[in-house]
Amino acid sequence: MTTRICPRAPLSALLLAALLAGCAIRPSGPAEIRSGSATEILSSFRSEQGFSTVSPDKTLEAAALQQARYMAASNKMEHDTGWGRDFASRMKDAGIETAAAENIAHGRMDTAKVFQMWENSPPHRRNMLDPRFAHFGLASATAKDGKRYWALVLGR
Repeated sequence: MTTRICPRAPLSALLLAALLAGCAIRPSGPAEIRSGSATEILSSFRSEQGFSTVSPDKTLEAAALQQARYMAASNKMEHDTGWGRDFASRMKDAGIETAAAENIAHGRMDTAKVFQMWENSPPHRRNMLDPRFAHFGLASATAKDGKRYWALVLGR
């Protein structure tokens, strides 16, 4: 999105435009998501199924946040981005060289609900129960229309 501002616009108008541009996508920070007990939910689910627990990882979280923000900005739920970058390319660019998987979702829901949806979906469930994964990153971002986009990246 390009914002054009008159060269003679007062400083307050410039500041307002900058502030409004930053409000278009509201990412949820790690503290908000962790307070929703993502680690506890995912580790408990894995443990109940006989798998090891997982722990948060900042690199995986950054990759998840990048995808959540992209989906919120484009208002599309997809693994590829409009810049022609597929999941494998995004992971490599993020410095994730090992096996990884991604679950995505959208809707006005909290952390527990999004995990419940993924648990009930065979492909998403398979990703969450993959024994190769010991770490994860979870992020969400909210689009202008209020729809929340979620991305979970699992890795070693």
